[in-house]
Amino acid sequence: MATEAVHAGREDLAGLGLHAPPIDLSTTYPSHDSAAEAARIDAFAATGALPDGPSVYARLDNPTVGRFETALARLEGAESAVAFASGMAALSAVLLARASTGLRHVVAVRPLYGCSDHLLDAGLLGTEVTWVDPAGIADALRPDTGLVIVETPANPTLAEVDVRAVAHACGSVPLLVDNTFATPVLQRPLAEGARIVLHSATKYLGGHGDVMGGVVACDEAFARQLRQVRFATGGVLHPLAGYLLLRGLSTLPVRVRAASVSAAELVRRLAADPRVERVHYPSVGGAMVAFEVYGDPHAVISGVRLVTPAVSLGSVDSLIQHPASISHRIVAEGDRRSAGVSDRLLRLSVGLEDVEDLWRDLDRALSAPPARTTAARTPDAVRV
Repeated sequence: MATEAVHAGREDLAGLGLHAPPIDLSTTYPSHDSAAEAARIDAFAATGALPDGPSVYARLDNPTVGRFETALARLEGAESAVAFASGMAALSAVLLARASTGLRHVVAVRPLYGCSDHLLDAGLLGTEVTWVDPAGIADALRPDTGLVIVETPANPTLAEVDVRAVAHACGSVPLLVDNTFATPVLQRPLAEGARIVLHSATKYLGGHGDVMGGVVACDEAFARQLRQVRFATGGVLHPLAGYLLLRGLSTLPVRVRAASVSAAELVRRLAADPRVERVHYPSVGGAMVAFEVYGDPHAVISGVRLVTPAVSLGSVDSLIQHPASISHRIVAEGDRRSAGVSDRLLRLSVGLEDVEDLWRDLDRALSAPPARTTAARTPDAVRV
C-alpha cells in the first residue's frame, strides 16, 4: 500500500524526464484532422471508453486527472476510477448512470452523510429510496432496484456493516460502499464483494483541507457510463485539484496510520471520562471519533482552541463539529435520531497534532460552561 501510494500514476515520469507529475491546464487540444477527431468523439459517445491518443476536450478527460484516477484505482484494487468535482457530484453521477437504464430504485442503510441522505430522500434526481437495516436489504430489492448504498464506517456515528454479508444480500444488484472514512488504507470494499466504491476525495485522499473532489472506483464497464454522465453534466475535476489529490495519495498511508494512533489514545481517555456518556469508534480503527457528552455539546464546540470547529474531516489538523446542527441538520429529526445521531453527539476528525496537546484542548472544552442558545439550535433554523 505504501509503495503503491507513492508510485501509482507516476510510472511514466522517468521516461518523460520528469520527477514531479506535470499539471495540464488545457481546456482544449488542437487537431488538424477533424474527420479523425469526429470519429474519436463518436466512439466515446457510443462506448464511454477514453479515446486513444491525445486528449480532445477537458470535459472528456485530462491527463493530470487521469493520473489521480489511475492511482486511486490501484489503491482500491479496481479496474478503473472516475473523478468528479466533489463527492456529491460523484454520487449524483452514479445515480444518474443507474437511472438512465431504468433502474431508479435505491436501497440504502442509514446513517449516511447528511447530503447523501438528502439527495436520496428528496428524490432530486428522480430516484426512489427504501431505507432499511442491513438485515432487510434482500427483502427490499425490487426488479427496478439499481443500487444498494452503505457507508462504513458511517458518518457520523461510525457504525459498521459487514460488507461481505451485505454484498451477498444484494445478489446481482451493485453494492456501493462509501469508503471516505476508512480509505483503502483500512479497508478495500471491492475485495469484500462491493461493486462500486465512493470517496469524497476532499477528505483523507487530499488530506490538507485545500482541495475538493470526488471519485468512484469500479469496473471499466461502469466507468464508461460514468464518463459519459460526467461529459454530459460537466461535473469535472479541475486539473490542479487532480494534481493535489495525486500528491495527497502519496502520504495517505502515513497520515491515516499516524492519526489513527492518536485517535485510539483519545478514545481511551474519552471512554474513561465521566463527562462523556458514550464513545463510538470503529473496529477497523481510523482517525474518526464520535462521542456523546452529558453536558452541552455546543459548549465543547465553543471551548476548543487547538481543534478547529468546522465541517469536513480528514485534514492534517483536527476538526470537530456537531452533526445534528451541521452535517446532518438537513436530515429530518426523526430519521436522524433513529440512525443514532443524537443531539449530544460530537464528531471529531483527529489530525497530526501531538496527542497530549489535543487532549488538553478537549479536556478544557469538556469543562466549558453551557453555550448560549444559537440559531443552529433553533427548530426553524435554516438547514445547511
